[in-house]
Amino acid sequence: MYNNKAVAQWVEEMAKLTKPDQIIWLDGSDEERIRLTEEAVRTGEMKYLDQVKYPGCLYHRTASNDVARVEHLTFICSSKKEDAGPTNNWMAPAEAYKKAARIFDGSMRGRTMYVIPYIMGIKGSPFGKVGIELTDSIYVVLNMRIMTTMGKAAMEQLGDSNVFVKGLHSKADLNPERRYIMHFPEDYTIWSVGSGYGGNVLLGKKCFSLRIASHMAQEEGWLAEHMLILGIEDPQGKISYIAAAFPSACGKTNLAMLIPPLALKGYKTWTVGDDIAWMRIGEDGRLWAINPEAGFFGVVPGTNTKTNPNALITASKNTIYTNVLEGPDGTIWWEGLDQDPPAHGIDWKGDPWTPDSGTNGAHPNSRFTAPAGQCPSISPEWRNPKGVPISALLFGGRRAKVAPLVYQSYNWQHGVFMGATMASETTAAATGEVGVVRRDPMAMLPFCGYHMGDYWKHWLEMGKKIPNPPNIFHVNWFRLDEKGKFIWPGFGDNLRVLNWIISRCNGKGEATETPIGYVPTVGALNLEGLDLPAGAIESLLNIDKEVWIEELKGQLTFFEKFGDKLPKEIMDEYKAVLERFGKA
Repeated sequence: MYNNKAVAQWVEEMAKLTKPDQIIWLDGSDEERIRLTEEAVRTGEMKYLDQVKYPGCLYHRTASNDVARVEHLTFICSSKKEDAGPTNNWMAPAEAYKKAARIFDGSMRGRTMYVIPYIMGIKGSPFGKVGIELTDSIYVVLNMRIMTTMGKAAMEQLGDSNVFVKGLHSKADLNPERRYIMHFPEDYTIWSVGSGYGGNVLLGKKCFSLRIASHMAQEEGWLAEHMLILGIEDPQGKISYIAAAFPSACGKTNLAMLIPPLALKGYKTWTVGDDIAWMRIGEDGRLWAINPEAGFFGVVPGTNTKTNPNALITASKNTIYTNVLEGPDGTIWWEGLDQDPPAHGIDWKGDPWTPDSGTNGAHPNSRFTAPAGQCPSISPEWRNPKGVPISALLFGGRRAKVAPLVYQSYNWQHGVFMGATMASETTAAATGEVGVVRRDPMAMLPFCGYHMGDYWKHWLEMGKKIPNPPNIFHVNWFRLDEKGKFIWPGFGDNLRVLNWIISRCNGKGEATETPIGYVPTVGALNLEGLDLPAGAIESLLNIDKEVWIEELKGQLTFFEKFGDKLPKEIMDEYKAVLERFGKA
């Protein structure tokens, strides 16, 4: 079907290993989608939801031992251990190939191998990269159709080239003892075996677009980041774009699909991407970003008309739902949806469920896979091959007392330090322990394909190469009052903070110089129509010296992990903050 010799040879080698009954090369056509969907429904791998209420929507349930990314089974297989760094699991490439090959051997007997050519990015874009995933899962095929530009277009983009990311996936026997997600950055190769869960098996997602791409970006001089991309249009029609990195449970998708509050008349927001940004230096000396994905792979629980109405609309058709509650007659439900649960249903494990069962109907990590083009706030520029110019980069986390609502770095180097010290406090719902600080630099700790110290060095070097770099900010929507309640309303009102950020990028916006950076003056944020208690804004912007001295101790302990790979510039910034607090 396709005539790329390197691809054909590799597929033949992998077929000899996995021994499928047949090989199907995918073309990405609609006829193919219909045929594969009907086959998946016939075999029971997928179910149709009520096609009147949820047109084009499907339901899938994973094995109950296979519901999330498996970080302890995820490896970076670089030839030198030191290149993987202290925050990644490492395995020597020869050992990893040998260990995985034993599980892959014959794993597709009685099954079909699907060959999925796909583009991360937009066809014809200088940003775009081609990957090929081999899989024995129709679920993977149908998800990759949504998440990537897949089929004939990818092979046309590849042409005769032998440079593509090679992804091999087999569900094998779904045994957690025989489950590995292995990345070979020097070979542009990903091997995933023993899982059927999206984050482990949609190899274009975190595996390619972050772990392999971050390594490519270091080699080629660009950035592959775990960031949303959002456009903010002011009442005069000027659009400014931001890219923002947050750890999980910090509202990334909600911010990407933000709806302006009624009080801020004339503002519009435009979603470019909700998860990943690939950024390059443009001809004009600015940083330009694309979202390399074509769809959203979002967490469902907690999504409702208040938290993210745009996500609900996006996922109302042509969407694959995984591990939510099945209601009667092809309906679905999840915890946090603002409608009553059904009187009876089937939970994510496949067991009968009622509201009195005392267990979750939907798994806390249940997902929707939806085409990004269906999002009501999708930007007209989201498929622009050039990308969009980034005015500001945001880092953020969930901090009860430490970080103020927003502050700006003094310069690029200080901004990299801000990203390197990003952290979030765990919530009771997640771990049973409240306030445990998890450090997650640039929200990339689980996704960086090489040594984090070298990654920071790459960021610092990029800053020297960008003639007109974005300004860098830190935000924290999660500051608590004395009663443990959130002070800031969040959601659409976060636009008030973004507006201050954009005004700073334009040389305006009032700020006070503090030991940690520039913080808005009390009157600098537009609070019109917002009913905050007396003293709330002062509390949100307050910097507690004692709390920060403790925070700096934690940062130093974290930095010690990286030994002599920690860039000197990061320690210089650390010492400078300490010194400023000494003078404060």
